[in-house]
Amino acid sequence: MKPIKLPLEPYARLLTMLGDQLIKNERIALMELIKNSYDADASWVTVRFEGFDDNFVPSASAKIIVEDDGDGMPEEVIKEHWLSPATPIKKNKKSKHSKTRLGRIIQGEKGIGRFAVLKLGKKTVITTRPKSCPNEYVLEMDFRRYDDEFLTKDGHAEKLLLSDIEASFQERAAVEIVSKPLQLGGRNVRRPTTGTRIEIEGLKGTWNERKVREIFNDVVRLQSIFSDGVVAAHPATPAPNSFEVFIFNGASESKFSDKYLSDLRTLMEDRSVIRVERGKYNEPAKQFEFKLNGVSHVLKLDDPDITALQVFKRHFKFAADEVLTPKTTCGSFEFGFYVFDFSSQAPARYLLDSDEKAIIRPHRIYLYRDGIRVYPYGDPDDDWLRIDAYRGTIAAGHFLSNDQVVGFVNITQSSNPQLRDKTNREGLIETGAPTDDFIALLQIFLAYIRSKPYYKYRSGLQNKKTVAAFRDEQIANDIEKLRTTLDGKPSTRALLDRIEQQYLAERKYLEQRAETTEALAGIGLSVETASHDIMAVMQKALNALDDLIKAALRPGAIDKEYLSASLNSLRGMLSFIETNLKDIQLLFKSSKQRRKDLRVVDSVQKVVSLFDSVVKKSKIKLDIRETGGVPLIAKTTDAVLLQVLLNLIDNSIYWLQSINRKDKRILIQLDGSAGTLIVSDNGPGIHKEDEDFIFEPFFSGKGEEGRGLGLYIAQQLLARQEYTIELADIKANRLLGGANFVVSFVRE
Repeated sequence: MKPIKLPLEPYARLLTMLGDQLIKNERIALMELIKNSYDADASWVTVRFEGFDDNFVPSASAKIIVEDDGDGMPEEVIKEHWLSPATPIKKNKKSKHSKTRLGRIIQGEKGIGRFAVLKLGKKTVITTRPKSCPNEYVLEMDFRRYDDEFLTKDGHAEKLLLSDIEASFQERAAVEIVSKPLQLGGRNVRRPTTGTRIEIEGLKGTWNERKVREIFNDVVRLQSIFSDGVVAAHPATPAPNSFEVFIFNGASESKFSDKYLSDLRTLMEDRSVIRVERGKYNEPAKQFEFKLNGVSHVLKLDDPDITALQVFKRHFKFAADEVLTPKTTCGSFEFGFYVFDFSSQAPARYLLDSDEKAIIRPHRIYLYRDGIRVYPYGDPDDDWLRIDAYRGTIAAGHFLSNDQVVGFVNITQSSNPQLRDKTNREGLIETGAPTDDFIALLQIFLAYIRSKPYYKYRSGLQNKKTVAAFRDEQIANDIEKLRTTLDGKPSTRALLDRIEQQYLAERKYLEQRAETTEALAGIGLSVETASHDIMAVMQKALNALDDLIKAALRPGAIDKEYLSASLNSLRGMLSFIETNLKDIQLLFKSSKQRRKDLRVVDSVQKVVSLFDSVVKKSKIKLDIRETGGVPLIAKTTDAVLLQVLLNLIDNSIYWLQSINRKDKRILIQLDGSAGTLIVSDNGPGIHKEDEDFIFEPFFSGKGEEGRGLGLYIAQQLLARQEYTIELADIKANRLLGGANFVVSFVRE
């Protein structure tokens, strides 16, 4: 029997199924109709709620009317395209004529806007009148005879196919789309003789004032609320080629206030702690270009401040020996961000009250394509950049929270053709590399803002003030000033003396605790560094023992040569483990440790051995150079010396792993005559703006991976020995082009 061809005959319920899948809710449905008006070059759209009470609760006969002054639809468009779901007409327009008559970028693409009316109600009457047409066209779709699933007609079950559902079309003399006066936004306008009117009855869903207010907010934010990086002021009069939306309850225009936008503008300009304005990701140059608090910056994608971030490493996966050449495929885009401090410890100029926080929190980071918003990005319950998810998988304190950042990202169809809307209008299609690159780049930039500018604001600068107050003896000085005012008041002076004694005792106790904590801080680093090699050798030792046990259980004598070789190998493994553990043990604070003259080169070699495997894996050339004619001697403890060296060498390795370079080098120079140790590398070095902060507690150039204590502890440990550590500030001490730290073992 020969095969026969069978037609596809979709059931009529496909209309409902697609409508429910493609259009999430009534808000999205109305926005789809409004965007259709935008594509039709309308200058205004009215959304009228007829038959609703003051709280926008509908009566049984309520209807929604959407009307515009756009170009209208010719007869062939209605017959050949509106009644044909998924028509390619807009897609063809976008490919051949990407702009409308007024130069707007066409927003619709899928030809599914008609499903929006099915989401809103069961009866739709569309009246439209194109240019130079004396008559208007009326298309009526009345589905009230059918149930919600198109399974029954007039109460009887029927096999209803999509082709069984019909619409009524007629051409008539113009009665709706005619010239007449209108009041819109407090202005008198005259309705032109072109446009479209969509009347929807048999309403679905629930309606109330809150939902309509949300629609108003959607309308306000349909076009970008930002202009040159700040919230755009609402114009008193429409600009040329403007697009305005008005909401009416019956004959009365609803005066929902959009004052919160002007309030938001004020807060962004005056109360944000970080302002990123006129930002752009330049894909050909692979760099971010932006103004940070008014100062221009360029940040390349292979900059160590970027490559050191975990989110960068997650997305751009490189082997340790690879040259970092990240490539992206999303295209160039623009952005602007405003970061707020919601904490109660914020300085007065940045401190926000509950009302101000309430203005900020409904806004997130909006995405606009050609000036029109991509929904639902920017809604408070949307996490399109996966920031909250990211904060949940790593330490939350390493990332800005969603609600403290307000901003925008601008993309275009011409620059970002592979970033496309989902058919259901719920964000971008996950097209693979382009969308992943786009989201990752924004995550990376925001992580950078948190790790450097915001980190300096919150951690570095605030802790600097606290430490300065402690270091400068401000409390002791204030007590002494107070004592001079208490002459003739012996009882008060006695009380002040007791307070001073208690303060000094508590301070001494805290200093002892701090010394103990600082002495132990390097243990974690050394164990972390050595544990990988120790565990690997331990596993080999266990495997060797297992082999010996099996050999002992087999019948017959054990081969003596095999036994001797296995035991010698096992002893070598245990010796390696013992040596590494002894080196780690030297870091523990112990009353038995006393200052003694130590050859610094011995400690250097011990620390270098701990990093041996990672240095080889990262293809770093590490050299130790002794100059001055005599050994470099330091009178200190093993613990102090090892901790300082561990931090310096670990930092050099970390930054060398983050740069785009093949010839990675670390040079450690010991000068016995000068009494100095220089640890130098050819990494990215210390940024000029970071130099004043690198020895402060909790400041780290490593972003979310840094604790900001290593250099601070090294400086404190050396200071207690009357030694110093500082950045090289003369050319003779700068051995390589990156970071150069000079440790002086000369007591002054």
